Parts: sequence; C-alpha cells; structure tokens
Amino acid sequence: MIGRLQTAVEFSAEDVSPWGELKLIAGTANPELARLISEELGVPLTDPRVTHFPDGEIDVKISDSMRGHDVFVIQPTCHPINEMLMELFILLDALRRASAGRVTAVVPYYGYARKERKSQPREPISAKLIANFITLAGADRLLLLDLHADAIEGFFDVPTDHLTAHKILAGYIRQLGLQGCTVVAPDAGGAKRAESMAKLLQAPLVFVYKRRQSDDLVEILEAAGEVKGRDCVVVEDIISTGGTAGEVARALKAQGANKVIFACTHPVLTPGAVERLRKAPIDEVIVTNSIPVPPEKQGAPVTVLSVAPLLAEAIARVHENRSVSELFR
Repeated sequence: MIGRLQTAVEFSAEDVSPWGELKLIAGTANPELARLISEELGVPLTDPRVTHFPDGEIDVKISDSMRGHDVFVIQPTCHPINEMLMELFILLDALRRASAGRVTAVVPYYGYARKERKSQPREPISAKLIANFITLAGADRLLLLDLHADAIEGFFDVPTDHLTAHKILAGYIRQLGLQGCTVVAPDAGGAKRAESMAKLLQAPLVFVYKRRQSDDLVEILEAAGEVKGRDCVVVEDIISTGGTAGEVARALKAQGANKVIFACTHPVLTPGAVERLRKAPIDEVIVTNSIPVPPEKQGAPVTVLSVAPLLAEAIARVHENRSVSELFR
C-alpha cells in the first residue's frame, strides 16, 4: 500500500455536532479501509456483530447503544455484491430501529452503477433500484466516491456527497516525472473524468473512440489527439475484466505512445483481469482501496493508494456540519 497522500484529519470526538456523538460501524466488505478511517479520525469502530444463520441469512446485533448518535456505516458494495448489499440494508435497518440520531451510509464503491439508464427496451434501471433500497432501509445521508455516472447522485431522496479520488491519483502521478504527459479519455462516457484529471495535471486531453462488441471485448476505432512520444494517463472509474484497458493500451502504443498508465478509482478486477493487465503493454495501473485488493492481485503493474484520509475528512466535515465541497476546490 502506498503511503498517505493527505494529512491526518484534525478531529476530536468532543467537537460539537447537532447529531450527537460520532460513531463508526463497518460491514464486512472492506474492514481494512474501515480500520484506516478509524485511525484517521481517532474514533473506534463499533462491532456490528455480523453473523450468519445456518441457511446463510445475515444477522446483526450491534454491540453498543446507538441512541441519539451520529452513525457512519462504512460498506462498499463490492464482491460478493449481493451479499454486501443485503448486509448494508440490514445494518441500516438495525440502526434505525436502535434510534440512531442520524445514519450516513459511506459507500466507497456503488454496485449496480453501470445500469443507470435504459439503453434498450425492457431493461431495468438497477442503480435507481439500489438507491431506493438504501434509503428505505434507513440511510439519512450518503457519502459516495467516483460514481460511474453523476446522474446516480440524483436517484437518492436524501442528501448525498459525491467525492472524487482524482486529487489522490493526480498527486501520485505528479511524482512519476512523466515526459509530455497526456490524459486519455477511453470513451465518451469518461470525458468528464478525464477532463478533471487533465486539469489537475495541467495536461492535454486525447479521446479514444471504441465500439463495444461484448461486455469484455471492445474494438478501438481511433484516438483523436497527439500521443506519439508522450506518456499517456488513461482515466477510468472502474477496471473490471481488464479487456478494455489492454485494447486501449495496445492502440496507444501502436500510435507511438511512450508510457501507458491507467488511473482508476475502483479495482473490481474480476478473475483473470490482473493476468490480462500484466500481459498488456501497460506500465502501471494506479487504483485505490475503495475495494479490497487481495495480495495476489497486488504488485506490478497494480499500485494501490489509500482513500481513507479523504473519506475520514469528509466524515468529519459531515459530522460537524461543515462544507464537503471545499475538499475539491
């Protein structure tokens, strides 16, 4: 794990909040990230006592009183996604019934986000459905990180704060001393993300046009912009199978790119993805710990940065009723 890129949060449990004392609870999706957030804030994690009945049903029995407290539940909805979602719903329901003063769901990775609209008839809008479930389960507020589509923020009927890890990724990239850095948007949907990174790195922007043939197979049609002899930073929100990343890297190298580096917030990394990335002409894949990356998936070319300082600072600001948007000015 790369060292912290931000200073620790200056926070005291005695700070005044209209919502009572700050409490942290973590589900089982990413306990290491929850531990790091707890250390940043200096606030211990409350044990939710998540267990399973013999038939697989989830049970929760929170160890401490939550009455009148400002509770933050840390639970990315990553693999196994349906299990982690159900665990989140049950935790939220338990807190609501325990008379918590306010419950904020901290969801560093929002599952089912890739179905945020209907692209064909008779399709669901799964991202909206999950938003409904989270709200109905008892969340009074959401902390989200680099959503697949900004529109998802509007699916919630409660206040949301949409954070981005781009400053953390850009801070690391600046240390690499790239020559002639160029930021690459791998598709039209990623244009806004790439523009944000290009602004932070003060670099030109290139667009790649692709045609998706299946979920894990794409055809690169053209790259609009100059990449010859330049170090390219490809900006993604999710790396899942590694198929698209490999094809984009090969297309950029074919056009004369020097280094090809991927900057991505959420390392979904399905089975076989890391092997594809290692075989592709990719110099480095920079990701965050929004999703746990097991040891066998770490190491070249994957570099993991921590978003714990960012999430801890956002939690402190929400708890103290201060601006969260100031983090990104």
